Formats: sequence, structure tokens, C-alpha cells
Amino acid sequence: MVVQGLRKVTAGQNGVGAFILQCKRLDFHYCDWAGSSKGMNSFLKNSLQSFARANPQIEISVSPRPRKHPVVIGHYINGREKAICVRNLEKDQILKKAELLRDANGEKLRRVVKPVKSLNESGLILLR
Repeated sequence: MVVQGLRKVTAGQNGVGAFILQCKRLDFHYCDWAGSSKGMNSFLKNSLQSFARANPQIEISVSPRPRKHPVVIGHYINGREKAICVRNLEKDQILKKAELLRDANGEKLRRVVKPVKSLNESGLILLR
């Protein structure tokens, strides 16, 4: 007797195993007049539509801020915000910063002193 596999794909239940993007909204603030917003204005005209189409789960808002440097702000599901000033950056650099905010989890950055925590000491320490 030959064993045959099921032809049905398992369905996730209650969101277990589903990936939920931590970033829920990105705000792009710019100035029409200032030279530091030249890259941001270029990004908004050329690259924002493709970025928004590639990330439909993120709400994107664009608003002018006269006489201020351009800023990208990420809002996360844990209630935190991260802001990155993108003054004098080119449009591809601003895209990288937007992707960085999209992929972040909203937690504070912490310095890891000892990356591995273990109950047992290393054998290398005992050999010396």
C-alpha cells in the first residue's frame, strides 16, 4: 500500500504562524522651498508610489512642513515612534531609511553587553 500525501494546504488558525508587520504607519514630512528637502521631493514624486504599492499593509501619509528639515516618522503597533531626519539625502538613500523604519520593530535600541546568557560556564574558561 502506497502512502499518499494530502492535497490540501494547512490553514493558519488564530494568527499562529502569521507574520505581522510591526510598522503600521509612515509619515513623510517635507518642505517645498528648502534645499535640504530636494531629495525628499524627488523621492515623493518618483519612488513613493512604488514603495506604497509594495507595502499595502502600511498606511502612508505625506504632509508639508514649511521651513523645517524633511523627516520620516514610523509609527508602530506597540505605540512607539521612530523619527529619522533625511535632510540633504538623495531619493535612494531616503528609500533605504523608509525600508529601515518599515523593518524595525519599534523597540528602543539597547547595547548588548553579553549576547549569550547561559547557566553553564564555558569549558574554555576552565581549561586556561
